[in-house]
Amino acid sequence: MLPAVPMDKERASDVPAAAARGWAEENGHLLAPTDATFQGLRVGIWLKNQRAAARKAQEIEQRRAQGLPVASAAGALPEGRREQLEDIDPSWCPAWPVEWQRCFHLTRLHLEAGRPLPTGPGELVHQGEDLGRWVRTQRLGWDKLTSVQQWLCEQVLGIEPAREDEKPAPRRSQADKWAMNYEAAKQFYEREGHLRVPRKHVERIVSEDQEERAPAWGVDQQPAQPRRSPRNG
Repeated sequence: MLPAVPMDKERASDVPAAAARGWAEENGHLLAPTDATFQGLRVGIWLKNQRAAARKAQEIEQRRAQGLPVASAAGALPEGRREQLEDIDPSWCPAWPVEWQRCFHLTRLHLEAGRPLPTGPGELVHQGEDLGRWVRTQRLGWDKLTSVQQWLCEQVLGIEPAREDEKPAPRRSQADKWAMNYEAAKQFYEREGHLRVPRKHVERIVSEDQEERAPAWGVDQQPAQPRRSPRNG
């Protein structure tokens, strides 16, 4: 039996890097989700750690450029490793969440194949990503994107921000709901002279051009009546 040959640190680190390259060759990118594996190796977790190390290295470079002290470079990604990963996929470590970049990449490939842009949930699911839902989310949440993300969506994918008539009505707060119910009860009282509102009644508030259910509110706001104790004898 041959004795085990110890693997030096550099050779050991090349094992997950080779697995990452293999995963990228199969999937067309290096934007692997955290649960991704290749030949039994947890490529997704390894890449997540490499991105964290790359961001630390970038922070160190920025501090040095500003003339600020750097406590330690431990845990920062070596430049050689970063170049190796960029050679596989230049967008492997985006400035925003990797999930966003993965959906952007898959949508771009879909369009480059001459297919139409998916615009709704369930229209196109690829590599586990609902690209139609992603496109819809970008349009509705346009103001939440960075200027670079907006440019990528608009210029590369042809995605435009949603029009006002396409946006869902904003969710009202509890305070807004209480105020609306109060107006409905007030309007009912001014017309009927009491707040004994039938439970199935729906009060239409003309000023807001929408209907509010005044019954449950009117009944719930009435003080609870004390229970009468049964008479003895």
